[in-house]
Parts: sequence; structure tokens; C-alpha cells
Amino acid sequence: MNYLTVENISKSYGELNLFQDLSFSIHKDQKIAFVAKNGTGKTSILNMLSGKDSPDSGNIIYRKDIQVAFLSQDPDINNDLTIEAAIFDTKNPILDVIKAYEKALEHPDDAEAYQKAFEQMDIHEAWDFETQYKQILSQLKLEDLSQKVSTLSGGQKKRLALAIALLQKPDLLILDEPTNHLDLEMIEWLEAFFAKEQMTLFMVTHDRYFLERVCNEIIELDQGQLHTYKGNYSYYLEKKEARIENEAVELGKTKQLFKKELDWMRKQPKARTTKSKSRIDDFHDIKHKAQQRRNDHEIQLELNMERMGSKILELHKVSKAYEDKTILDGFDYNFQRGERLGIIGKNGTGKSTFLNILTEQQAPDSGKVVLGETIKIGYYTQKGIAVKPNQKVIDVIKDFGDFIPLKKGRQISAQQLLERFLFDRKKQYDFVEKLSGGERKRLYLCTILIQNPNFLILDEPTNDLDIVTLNVLESFLLDFPGCLIVVSHDRYFMDKIVDHLLIFRGEGVVEDFPGNYSDYRTYEDSQEQESSSSNAKKDKKDWKKDSNAKLSYNEQKEYKNIESKLSSLAFDKETLEKQFFDESLSPEAIQKLSEKLQKVLDDIDEKEMRWFELSSKLED
Repeated sequence: MNYLTVENISKSYGELNLFQDLSFSIHKDQKIAFVAKNGTGKTSILNMLSGKDSPDSGNIIYRKDIQVAFLSQDPDINNDLTIEAAIFDTKNPILDVIKAYEKALEHPDDAEAYQKAFEQMDIHEAWDFETQYKQILSQLKLEDLSQKVSTLSGGQKKRLALAIALLQKPDLLILDEPTNHLDLEMIEWLEAFFAKEQMTLFMVTHDRYFLERVCNEIIELDQGQLHTYKGNYSYYLEKKEARIENEAVELGKTKQLFKKELDWMRKQPKARTTKSKSRIDDFHDIKHKAQQRRNDHEIQLELNMERMGSKILELHKVSKAYEDKTILDGFDYNFQRGERLGIIGKNGTGKSTFLNILTEQQAPDSGKVVLGETIKIGYYTQKGIAVKPNQKVIDVIKDFGDFIPLKKGRQISAQQLLERFLFDRKKQYDFVEKLSGGERKRLYLCTILIQNPNFLILDEPTNDLDIVTLNVLESFLLDFPGCLIVVSHDRYFMDKIVDHLLIFRGEGVVEDFPGNYSDYRTYEDSQEQESSSSNAKKDKKDWKKDSNAKLSYNEQKEYKNIESKLSSLAFDKETLEKQFFDESLSPEAIQKLSEKLQKVLDDIDEKEMRWFELSSKLED
């Protein structure tokens, strides 16, 4: 059943042509993710679907009588209402059913109206509506139903808007970055909710694990063209790579044809037959295709980072509390060179406060923070960039520096840095007000990096960044030689970047876990199934003491993490081996697959050797 049809829509802003002649449709039970680079029109398309904007040309057609709900980045909720009142101040059809039933109760003589109202209560499961909304609000940590909307933070308002949308039980739910402002526990609950509820979804999200587990189709806007993939994120990555390879082959053929036709055009035949005129028209199409090129930039910076001394960053007996909420309670920690630390915890447990204490933006109640003399911190906060009126992109970056030094005596200018972060020369002279939210975040990241820090602190860096930019940022951070702290609800990002976690439990309890987020979830799930909770607590709290100090601190982390890495590599090996059964593979594709497989096999050998080496130390 077709719910929505988008026909040949186009949109421009002045000279900027976002897209043209785009068409797609949404059908019942589809769960579609819409993927595109920042600044290419994702938000514009969502605004058109919601009616906030309209296309310059083309049509958007909804099926008659379907219920549609929208979750925007900036929800419009009456500030004068309480949380509970806001739930009832909506166009939720279940509320109409409840009102009709209450009205029928006032007129008991009308048996037919009462019977109809009673049946509708059954059909819409409206009897336990109060239980439903209280459960959803509780999962989203909005438990004080009498709290005024005007007192909520931006993240809390977004969660309230999500609750309102879910309670409508719409036929079609359209979501703009639904996992922003949710902590990891909430995201996993939302995944389970969508798995249980029969909702048709169309969403923009950068959360690749969420996309992998929720969506069954991906529509990508790339180079002005739409491409559809009937599968989840892993399937999309595989098929996109194959598509790009095929496009490269076709482009090569087109360029050869272009050279041939160009030679013919240069001969300038005097007699123009109908056939030759048609060939001339075709030539211009071939020329356009031959001159196309992909604009996939990769950031490859060999930063000449400031040298780090023996003292990095130390916390001694640090405590911090707000009234009756304890954030830190006598917390001790010494950072090591090259440490890659992830921080997770529920909203409100003090993660951002902890970062502000590290960077001396907030003072602890007691204890001290000691920063090494050679340490230069780059702090990426959730507040983003402060923009002056009529300021251009290039001016913003130059406020922080004109260049950064690279290795071997080279340097890169502010202009070149922006280019590597996907701001072309024309875009650099745009006013910052014209940038999308994701483009502003990318610019903010540039302002941090041009200061050449050797200790990076990133507080929710993935919010509002598109998947392409996230891959670029991950590549950069994997090569970053300094210390790194990341607070993020993006599990895919955390798995790729960090090697151990600080888990903020609340009430001043902070635990150190030796592994990435997937390792942690696997561990937590296994502990829930353990019959002996005492052994579980010992394993978790005393992991540093295991092995009788035969392994160093970093070796203990490495040893704990190595089995999950081997499991991941084994999965990669199996996936690549299956691809060899595709009889349509070209010799070039087979060669490329062979190279990838060999690299995975080499990595497995290396990890296994290291595992045996560390194991032998434990047995000595």
C-alpha cells in the first residue's frame, strides 16, 4: 500500500541548486533511512514532507486518510503547558476516541452511540492510554509530569516531542535525527520499540547502529541522484562500493567515447545531415557525463603535534556535587600517552561536568586537577561555534590561526584545511548563516584542529554530522597520535575510536571498563544471566588487579579487548569469502577482494600472536 509519493521535486535558494527532479515513494511497513551529505537538502526534503516548506516544482502526494506524525529537530510545544498537558494538547486520534467514549457515558440512553464508542476504545487500545504515556515518558526520563515545558532543556523538549509522536501510533512516522539527545539506554529502548510496533518509518539519522537495526531500506542522495538499497546499513555499504566501482568503469568508457566524438566534431563536416545533427546533440550529453567527477574528499593530515611530556593530566581526590546530586566522589585518575577513552552514562550523571572540570571551566568542590606543562587541550563542546554577524567561513577559521604545522617542515593553510573538510573555495566565502547545522559543526571542528592540540576532548561530536563526514572524522581520529576523550551516544563511533570506557553510574560512581561499547554491552548482558552476582561484581570492579600485576595497565586493556577484535575480524573474513561466490565479479574486483581478504588474514595472525604473547605472561 502506497502512503506517500514524491514526484520530480526541485529546490533552489538563489544561485544554490540543492536538487532537481527527485522522485521516490514510501509504502506500508517500510522503514527507510534517508542518507545524504550535510548541505545537500535532507532537512529541506523533511520540511517539504511536513508542509513547512514547498518544492519549487514537482508534487508531494499523501494517501487519503493516513495518519502522519513528524519529529523535527526544533519541536513546537506550548511552553505554558505541563509535560502531561502537552500530551493531551495534540491531534492524537486516540484522544478523540476517549472524548467520544466519555461523551457516550454522559448519555446512557443512546445505546448505539455507547456501543460504537466502546468498540473504538477496544480497536485503538485506548483503555490503558494513561499507562502507555507514563511508560514512554518514564523511558525517556521525563518522570515529573507536572514540570512546565518552559523549564525543559532543548534535549528534554526533543524527547517530549518524540513521546508525543510515538503515542499517536501513526501510519507513517517521519523522524529527523531521532537519537539526538537520547542516552544509550534510551536509544536501545527505542530500537526495541520500533521492532515491536508496526510503524512505517522515514528518517534522517547518523546513528549507524540504529540504522542497521531499525531500517530495512536506504535511500541515498548522492551527486544529485537518488539511489535505493533494499537492505540495512551493512548491505548499503557493500552495494554502494560496488555502484561506485561500476560508475568508475562507465566513466572510463564515456571518456573514451568522448575523445572519439571530439575528434569527429573537430573535423567540422560541412554537410550536416539529420543523422550528423543528432550525433552533435549526443556529443554534448557525452561531454557532460565525461566531465563529471566524484567529490569524495578524504582528510589526510600528518599533524606535527606538540610533544607530550611525562605528565599528561592527573586527577587527585576530585569531588563535585550539585545540592543533593553527586557527580564525583574522591575520583583519582592519571592519563597515559596515547590514551583513547570513551565516556558513557545516562543523561544527568555528570559527563559534561567532568569534561568541564578537566578543562578548568568548572572548579571541583575538593581535590585538584594537574595539567602537564606540554599539554595543549582542544575542547569540542555541545554549544558549537559562536558566529559574528556577516562573518564568512574563512574568517571564522582565521580567528583561530592561519595555518597548522605538518610533519617534515610542511604546513597547511586555513584555506587548505577547510578544503580537506569539504569546504570548497566558493563555500569558504559564504556567510556562516547560510550553512546547515552539520556544516557548522564541521567548521567548528576545523577551528579546534587548527590550534594543533595534543589532547582532544570531544563532547557529542557526531550530532548533526552526516555519515560521510563521520567516516572522515573517524579516519582522522584513528591516526591522531595524542590523547583522546570522547563523550558520545553514537555506539558505532565509540566502537571504532576508543579502547576503554569510563562508565558514569550516577551518585559519584564511575567505573573503568577495558573495551569498547559493544564489549561493554556483551559483558553487561552476560552478567545479567549470571547466577552469582558477587563474582560478576568482582570481575567488573577488580579487572585491573587480575593477573597478579603480571601485565601492565595498557597490556591488561589490550588483553581484555583482543578477543572481541578477533571475533570482529573473523566476521569480516567470512563476509569477504562469501563475496567470491558472485560469478559476475570482474578480474579487477576479484583482485581487490583478494587484497582486502589478505589484509584481514594478516590482522588475524597479528592479533593471535599478540594474544598468545600476553597469555604466556599470565602463565609464567
